[in-house]
Parts: sequence; structure tokens; C-alpha cells
Amino acid sequence: MRMVDLIIKKRNGKSLNKEEIAFWINGYTRGEIPDYQSSAMCMAILFKGMSEEEVVNLTDSMVHSGEVLDLSILKGVKVDKHSTGGVGDKTSLILGPMVAACGATFAKLSGRGLSHTGGTLDKLESIPGLTVEIEGHRFIEQVNEIGIAIAGQTQSLVPADKKLYALRDVTGTVESIPLIASSIMSKKLAAGTDTILLDVNVGNGAFMKDINEARTLAKLMVKIGHNLSRDTRAVLSNMNEPLGLAIGNALEVKEAIEALRGKGPSDLMELCYTCGSLILLQAHLDDNLEDARKKLEKVIEDGSAFSLFIKMVEAQGGDIDYILNPNKFVLAKNIIPVKAQKDGYIKEINALEIGLASMLLGGGRTKIEDTIDMAAGIVLNKKVGDIVKENETLCYLHTNKKLDEIKQIIIDVQKAFVISKDFVPKPKVILEVIE
Repeated sequence: MRMVDLIIKKRNGKSLNKEEIAFWINGYTRGEIPDYQSSAMCMAILFKGMSEEEVVNLTDSMVHSGEVLDLSILKGVKVDKHSTGGVGDKTSLILGPMVAACGATFAKLSGRGLSHTGGTLDKLESIPGLTVEIEGHRFIEQVNEIGIAIAGQTQSLVPADKKLYALRDVTGTVESIPLIASSIMSKKLAAGTDTILLDVNVGNGAFMKDINEARTLAKLMVKIGHNLSRDTRAVLSNMNEPLGLAIGNALEVKEAIEALRGKGPSDLMELCYTCGSLILLQAHLDDNLEDARKKLEKVIEDGSAFSLFIKMVEAQGGDIDYILNPNKFVLAKNIIPVKAQKDGYIKEINALEIGLASMLLGGGRTKIEDTIDMAAGIVLNKKVGDIVKENETLCYLHTNKKLDEIKQIIIDVQKAFVISKDFVPKPKVILEVIE
């Protein structure tokens, strides 16, 4: 078998069989197939696509390119949730304790943020002392003891994806839906949970801007999961404005704490309740969405979800005084209000512009090795559909940068808020559920 023949076959629009895909993925992972041939294959896939069977076989080969976690020793149904990335998305910090408090086993391996989207690991690390680097045996012990752990992915999981992801980034092949689906699902499947709930963000602040493309991606990922014997479901959620009010690591942790105390923004809580209800059905802890939601509402009301978050933070070395008293989190030196220039209704808050602004204030990274200012970010004072008066505060910028360094950021954030004289209804958070 020669790699050049497989490239030509795919270039000509023909399907690759399981053995041919395995030859490519295994050879590339071992360094036997060079970057230039794999980049040619990725480009051929971008232009010619892949059948459902091909994508399943590609995902399976990537899963088995490295370690596959065995979580069979864990009690109960092991559940996981993955977001395709958005602005202000701190859902896992709230959702994990909620479903674990209802009896699900939440064993999650997460990633870091890059560019305008935040990473769950970075948010957790804004809690002093907390570590996300948990050894395998300790990860198992923690989940068995308290029902939840959120940790970083090990280097041995899906090495094929690490190589392919970096290659796609520099060869203009990031947008290929088969390659996106196999990348996401290979990591989730290798993590060893019994079920996967996907939150596919849609809108200007998300990777998927178009709902039809997002639906295609979500359906393909659900099919991959089902074909590889994993209960997989997906939610399409609105990312045309930031989720919740806080954007930035420590700011989002503080908002997650408020949410677990029953004071979360309505859009954030609606997403958590919808995703959580589906997870409880996947874990066979309920057989209908209405009862599942009532359970989730109860663990927020009685404080058991918040108590479980405290246990998780403590188990991972974090200082729980910051959870009990969020005012202990250090604030940025400069907190700058951004004002409305006219009366009206908030018609749009461009999530992409807000996310990029938060990053430039110090709250994100442009390169994976960049250092994040955990205190930096943005807190919204208005959401889409809200009434605003001239000179009323739209949001607050939190930064340790000098004021003369952020003049353009202030202008860009102000432009991200579109104000209309006409009534604007509150947007839907949940766009669709795919099972």
C-alpha cells in the first residue's frame, strides 16, 4: 500500500476503506508518512468529503492511535459533556456538579482556551492551588469518592489528532466537517466514558457560524458515537452573544459559583438545565426530561450541587475559601465602564468581538504558550433584548494593562453592542436537540 495511491483515490472522489484509513493514520502517527502527504490527504478530504462509514473508520483509527482510558472500575454510568467552544462558556463548571449531585458519574477531560474562546482548565486554574494535572489512578479515586473530576488530557491520548490538528491549522483544512467531527469525537471516545453530550455552539462567537453546517456536524458526531457503541446526543446552542454575563477566567468562575448558588443568568442556566436533563436520561437516572429538570433544579435549590463543587475543588488542591467567599479573587487594577451612546434596545452583542477584546485585555492567549491574566476579562451589564439609556453602562472591562494600551479595545467593545430603537425580543438559547 502506498500513501500517494490513497491520496489520488480520495482526490478522485472515491471512498477509502478501513484498512487504507488505518494505514494513513498509523503511518502518520509513527512518523512514517510525511506532513506533505498528510496535508495533501486533508486537502482532498476538504474538497471531496467523506462518507459516514469513512468518518467512523477515521475516528476509530485516531482513537486507537494512543491510549484508550478504561473507566470500567468507576461506579455507575460514566458521563461526559463537550462544547465546541464559545465566549463566556463556563457550563461544565456548573453542569458537572449538578449532574453528579443527581447521581451521574462525571469524569471529564478538558482542554485549554485559544484565541477568543476560553478553556475549562484555565478557568479552574484561576482558583489558587487547584491542579488539573491528575494522575490516572488519582483521577479514578476522586471520581469514585465524590462522583466528579475535571482534569487535563494526557499526552498519550489520541496522538494522531495532535499531529493532524496542528497540520490542518497551517494548511487551510480546518473547516472540513469530517476532520472536525473525527477530531472531536476521537478525543471524547478515547476518554472512556459511557455517554457523550455535545454542545455545538452556533453563531458569530462560535467556530460554527452557520446553523446548517452546525447541524450537519452535530448529526455526524452523533452518528459516529452511535456507530462506535456510545450513547451520543447533541444540543445546538446560540452563540451570537456571550453566554451569561462574565467573560474571562476568574470572572467566569465567580459567575459559576453564583449559578451554583441559584443566582445564575437565565441563558446560562437554561443551557445547563437542558444539557443536564439529557445527561440524566443518558445515565438512566430519569426517563423523561421534565422529571430530570426538576431533579437538577432541586440540587441547585438545596445546595448539594454547590457542595459537590466545593468537594471537587478541595480534592484537586484548590483553596475553598475562594469558593465560599468569591470576593477573595483578586480584581484587575483597572475596571472601565463602556457606555451606551444612545437610547434603545440591545439588538446584538457580537460575541466574537467581545471574546477577542477579552483576550487582548489579557484574559486569553493567541499562542498556546502565552500566559493568561486570570483577573482580566469583561462583565456584561446588558444582554440582547434589554432596554438601555444613553450613557448607561453596557459592560465593564477588567484589565491590568495601562489605559493608553486599550483605547482601541474600548472602541471595539462599544461597537460590538448594536442598539436599535425598535423592540428586540430575548433570543432563544437552545436552537435544537439532536439524538
